[in-house]
Amino acid sequence: MAEPRHIVTAASLVVAVLAAGWAFHSTRRAEAPAGPERASARGTEAPAAVVTTVVQNERVSHELRALGTAIANESIEVTSKTANLVAAVHFRDGELVRRGAVLVELDSAQARADLAEANAALTESTSQYLRARDLLATNVVSQSQFEQLEATMKANRARADAAEARLADTVIRAPFGGRVGLRRVSVGSLVNPGTVITTLDDTSVMKVDFSVPENDLASVRPGLELSARTAAQPGEPLTGRVLTIDSRIDPATRSVTVRALVPNQAGALRPGMLVNVTLARDPYEAIVIPEQALVPEQSRQFVYVDSGGRASKREVQIGRREPGRVEIVGGLDTGERIIVEGTQKVRDGSPVQDAGADRQGVNGGD
Repeated sequence: MAEPRHIVTAASLVVAVLAAGWAFHSTRRAEAPAGPERASARGTEAPAAVVTTVVQNERVSHELRALGTAIANESIEVTSKTANLVAAVHFRDGELVRRGAVLVELDSAQARADLAEANAALTESTSQYLRARDLLATNVVSQSQFEQLEATMKANRARADAAEARLADTVIRAPFGGRVGLRRVSVGSLVNPGTVITTLDDTSVMKVDFSVPENDLASVRPGLELSARTAAQPGEPLTGRVLTIDSRIDPATRSVTVRALVPNQAGALRPGMLVNVTLARDPYEAIVIPEQALVPEQSRQFVYVDSGGRASKREVQIGRREPGRVEIVGGLDTGERIIVEGTQKVRDGSPVQDAGADRQGVNGGD
């Protein structure tokens, strides 16, 4: 009977030890600090440090970018009308010339001889005509003879004018002011009609042709301002204006050619250059926020609004994007404060604290 009694006593001691351990563990759990979930429930969660800004309206304009080609305002290939020998060259390669300046003289000996002969014939026929006119009143010369002499005089005058024109063709002048190209003939060269002597370009004002998709045609009109930039001159862009729009749309590309005029007094543009054109269309008022404030989720875009010290997650609709900026077309109102830095540290409803004052230019200002 002694052994069962010892067994019962040992079991009682084990149960007592287990009960005491459980009570101690429960006491420690009750005294332990509350976890993040409990602290949050009690409203003691530490606010996340963020940077915010106030939503404001800005005057923006949609920019249309295109590649264009520079064309001289006036451009020709200088050639001769007749086959002749080059007698003198009066320009240097790349020289600026004025309108009417003599570029090339051709051999004029034959033309001068023809003009002298035509003038002699004109002088003789004019003298006979004048004598016949005085004798017509006395019937010494008939009306038909007088008319024949008059016709001869007019024909000789025409031949003299033609000879004078051929003589003038031996002197090739600049039809407009501009810059000549490379000289392609020398003194003594035989030139034929169509032989290129040099080129002449008026580059004081340049035409820039570029294509615009037909979807954007409604927003392009003559007089609209644009900027032009080239790879050779990547610095300050040149400014110009739309001159005209082609009357036809290319059915293959569904685009239309637009021509602009760009002042070029410094000579930065040259014919044939590739030009990056930026066309600023009609400006308008819109909400623009920093692009870093967006929180994308699949195909949707969200921002966090600072509502009295707590982050409020809100879906927004975006419009056009620019580097570092995005237009908001729905979901935000001016005057609201949004989080632009620290969005990864907050969630909907969590407390936030602005870590610094608004920074100038966060919405694109200076």
